[in-house]
Amino acid sequence: EDHRLLRKVDRRLLPVFTLLYLLSFLDRSNIGNAKLDGMTTDLGVSAASYNTALAIYFVGYIVFEIPANVCAANFNSLLQLTSFPLDNESNLLSSLCRLKNCNPQVWLPSLTLAWGIVSIGQGLVKNQAELFGIRFLLGATEAGLFPGVIYVFSVYYLRRERSWRVAIFFGGSALAGAFGGIFAYCIGLMNGVGGKSGWQWIFILEGLLTAVISLIAYFIVPTWSHKAKFLSETEKTRLLDRLRADSDAGTDQTFKWSSVGDAFSDHLVWAYAFLFHGFSFVLYSLSLFLPTIIAGLGFETWQAQLMTVPPNVLASFSIWTTVYFSSKYNARAPFIIGAAIVSIIGYILLITCTKPGLQYFGVHLAAAGVYTGNSLLLSWPGENVSGQAKRAVAVALQISVGDIGAIAGCLIYRPTLASHLYRTPNLIAIGYLLFAIVMTTYLWVMMSMENKRRDRLLSKGESKDETEEERIRLGDRSVRYRYRI
Repeated sequence: EDHRLLRKVDRRLLPVFTLLYLLSFLDRSNIGNAKLDGMTTDLGVSAASYNTALAIYFVGYIVFEIPANVCAANFNSLLQLTSFPLDNESNLLSSLCRLKNCNPQVWLPSLTLAWGIVSIGQGLVKNQAELFGIRFLLGATEAGLFPGVIYVFSVYYLRRERSWRVAIFFGGSALAGAFGGIFAYCIGLMNGVGGKSGWQWIFILEGLLTAVISLIAYFIVPTWSHKAKFLSETEKTRLLDRLRADSDAGTDQTFKWSSVGDAFSDHLVWAYAFLFHGFSFVLYSLSLFLPTIIAGLGFETWQAQLMTVPPNVLASFSIWTTVYFSSKYNARAPFIIGAAIVSIIGYILLITCTKPGLQYFGVHLAAAGVYTGNSLLLSWPGENVSGQAKRAVAVALQISVGDIGAIAGCLIYRPTLASHLYRTPNLIAIGYLLFAIVMTTYLWVMMSMENKRRDRLLSKGESKDETEEERIRLGDRSVRYRYRI
């Protein structure tokens, strides 16, 4: 029965969420393809200002990341309430926002529609100032999708079931890189059609695709698990019973601002955030500058667009294969460290080799390692942070702090350091990956020690008086709670 139930949930959640994230990553990274098609020349954007445009996207993303997920957490806890008294702190945010009836079925497609419209606007800008403004809006409108989806996963799947689903979902980012190269090549052939350049059509058509799919998504994206219409009453009951036995995800919890404070004061939450910071620097610098790096190997623009496809396809298969074994052996940390090492080897080949073939092979290794490591680490706080509001903030904080690394990557891969295929920035990328290995090791050691400490306490009967209500209130601080490492 559990198997049939999971397959039904998978069919409803995974295809649509993976598609939405593919579109999200496509619309944020296609600026790299547009650059090769002459965008910076037409807009009079200097090479340094192009880097600034890339960084501004992540500023908008970071600013709106945590507020978006706090709203999501608040919506979940208040869906069934009929009033929102202002004298109750747990209801204040929803009272102010007047979003009582919001749920993922409305929230996530609306975000998709908003950034699709903004993405179309990228193809209509006339100068540098407009490009800066539209990139900030794109970051702001895309900010809520990833943490929102991760949060929805947490109210449908058990902790041990999430990493594989997050990996499939995150695989959309690698597929976006593959499709982006193909789309950019084909759309670039429209140069001059309707009096617009090829790079303008890249933004317009890909943004239009996002907007159209967002309208369909309103009828496909599910709501919260306890109100899921695609499940029968028996299936919903079984789903919620499974969640209650595994974590707090099957319970109705009132939003409390103290839960936000709990997230900010937890050293493990910050460790997850800094771990993504290390990987994010490499993820976004690689995805945004990959066409430029490949073109630097001596290939024509059209060839470089198409040659971005194989590394991204390899990354997708690497994600799904690695996470399968990670789930099978119930291990995260060793696979994240292994992925970082593979990526470091790729960067070393790119830096030290002089033959384009070996350098291109290095790009494949770098992409496979970086995308795989990210797919594993992004599901980690969703599995280990208990308390619905705390988990929502932890996931959003991870993305926010992580994307500061993305800003650094955009600014460090600047024109003055472009010699030898960005050798100096690539060395810095290796340093960031080493930092990520350190943070992974820290999480591995600290959670292992805490699990053993709680085992000792349980053996002494320390939790015999802990009620179910107390267990839910304590969340991941409960002596019965075990971290998944």
